[in-house]
Amino acid sequence: MAKWQFLLTLVLISSLGAEAAKFTLQNKCRSTIWPGSLSGGGPLLINGGTRLKPGQSITIDVPHKWSGRFWARTGCHFDRSGKGKCATGDCGGLKHCGGVGGVPPVTLAEFTLDDLNFYDVSLVDGYNVPISIYPYGGTGDCKKVECFANLNPRCPKDLQMRVNGRVVACKSACAAYNTPQYCCTGAYGSPQTCKPTGFSKIFKAACPTYYSYAYDDATSTFTCRWANYTIRFC
Repeated sequence: MAKWQFLLTLVLISSLGAEAAKFTLQNKCRSTIWPGSLSGGGPLLINGGTRLKPGQSITIDVPHKWSGRFWARTGCHFDRSGKGKCATGDCGGLKHCGGVGGVPPVTLAEFTLDDLNFYDVSLVDGYNVPISIYPYGGTGDCKKVECFANLNPRCPKDLQMRVNGRVVACKSACAAYNTPQYCCTGAYGSPQTCKPTGFSKIFKAACPTYYSYAYDDATSTFTCRWANYTIRFC
């Protein structure tokens, strides 16, 4: 191989490596969780799901121009074949979700990676555990999205999801009532007509940086360039 070809190869390898972001998933909950992953663009990560014991973390490489979401599955039990059930965030009873999304209500950490990355924590599909996102090593605003409040005790009665009498998750008002006003559809299908409701205001007050309803972009979508991210559950 000619010297110029060798140098070009090194440059290509270096640039490809620079395009990959590192995502660290941390379990700060008191019990084991099973983070799920679903890709909107790019490869499926961690085979759609993995297990994290309390205090455990894993780091994964995420390619440039990837988009997708992460969530926590809780109260999971699987047999040796990898089939079972989770109390919240279940993805068809599979240990590794394999491209199946989590059943609401579930808190979502959402990402769209490009030259400029977009990220948020969303309650549009409800809530089960707090999630925080900490960007590092990037440039730009790169603000953290952080909330340690447990929203389940604050969940209005009509939105509560209970297991054995205990509130384990909180539904979105859209899921509970399925009306255009709460789902931002029909006559309410624009930022001008779909406004915060009494329910979304409860969650926004507790977690100001979270997406509390469909058009909560102004205070809940964040950007950073060429960053790595820590996603902390609880």
